[in-house]
Amino acid sequence: MKRFDRIHILKDALFTTLIVAILLGPFFSFILKGFSVEFTGYRLTSLVLCVFVGRLVFSLLLKNQKVQHLLQKINRSLYQKTKVVQTKSHRRSLIIIAIIALLIPFMISKYWLSVAIIALIYVLLGLGLNIVVGLAGLLDLGYVAFYAIGAYGVALSAHYLHLGFWSALPFAALLSALFGAILSFPVLRMHGDYLAIVTLGFGEIIRLILTNWASFTGGPNGIEVPDLTLFGLEFSRVAKQHGVPFHEFFGLPYDTSYRYFFIYFVLLVVVTLMLRFVNRLKQMPLGRAWEALREDEIACRSLGINPVVTKLAAFTLGAMIGGIGGVFFATFEEFINPASFTFLESALILSIVVLGGMGSSLGVVLAAILLTLLPELFRQFSEYRMLFFGSVMVLMMIWRPQGLIRMSRQWIAPKVGHER
Repeated sequence: MKRFDRIHILKDALFTTLIVAILLGPFFSFILKGFSVEFTGYRLTSLVLCVFVGRLVFSLLLKNQKVQHLLQKINRSLYQKTKVVQTKSHRRSLIIIAIIALLIPFMISKYWLSVAIIALIYVLLGLGLNIVVGLAGLLDLGYVAFYAIGAYGVALSAHYLHLGFWSALPFAALLSALFGAILSFPVLRMHGDYLAIVTLGFGEIIRLILTNWASFTGGPNGIEVPDLTLFGLEFSRVAKQHGVPFHEFFGLPYDTSYRYFFIYFVLLVVVTLMLRFVNRLKQMPLGRAWEALREDEIACRSLGINPVVTKLAAFTLGAMIGGIGGVFFATFEEFINPASFTFLESALILSIVVLGGMGSSLGVVLAAILLTLLPELFRQFSEYRMLFFGSVMVLMMIWRPQGLIRMSRQWIAPKVGHER
């Protein structure tokens, strides 16, 4: 390594350490104890040393030729274009993934099964927002509003219209799609920051309405959600909806795991259908129009594509999928209140889309699973989870700005004609 490179790496490490010390130093070095603030120099020293050594080692590794060659091989393997005709190995891998997904509930505890259910719900939310942000390129910071509309749709329809889960599911999905269409009209001519601000305001308006309209929504006290049933069979100890308990019908001892199993498998089927639905949309003219709109709206207009209809379809379909995710969240929790639908949820769903890869369905699934499982695995470090999460996002945007799995377009190799 040349002397110039060593000096450059050392300066980069010192500059990075200085920035981290300025931004994070006060949070690490000052501790509030009662009504007094104490300065702990060892924590600041540890932070500075860890950042300096980490940045130095990271820069030296990047300069190593073997590491560079390994990173190039990884990038080539991840960026390979997919072919139209699926190979036998690809089909075999899909079969293996399906078998693992079906066997997971029988191999893990009830706690981890509940985590898997939450992960599938975030997969649904990520797929819906991926249509709006990843495919159409419309920055939506208030996506949690459709999540809340779906959840409250199933709760309020059961409370006022006496609808069961299977009747309330399409009702809540259509209600969310309607609100998505309503939101799209004032933002049809907006771009960039203005669009983000309007969608952020829409999300806060929905949350405030749910909080303050206590006579209709229950306000901060929340509202109960009826449990889902299977042909009149209920998964509670005692029948609450004039049905028959599941365990009594089959002569089994009561166990809450039956309800978790049923929700998981129903949600797994819905997620599979939504994945197929979104992938088919990307191959249709509507999906191509979304990508054209994302790249250049002026060129999109010149091609004869109506941006109004294209944006309307993106917001409507994205809101519908988000509403379905809200229905399953409300049914799983059996109780909801507005505190579950804050801006932090919108930021988390947007992080899933960006981390997984804009427009990539497989990337969204992978990112949703990672961002759901990792916080549970590192629960003992709960004080530093957000710091770790932010650091991972920064590193990802530097190393792989296109996400874990870049969106790939199916292609067909042109036939080579005979030369005359």
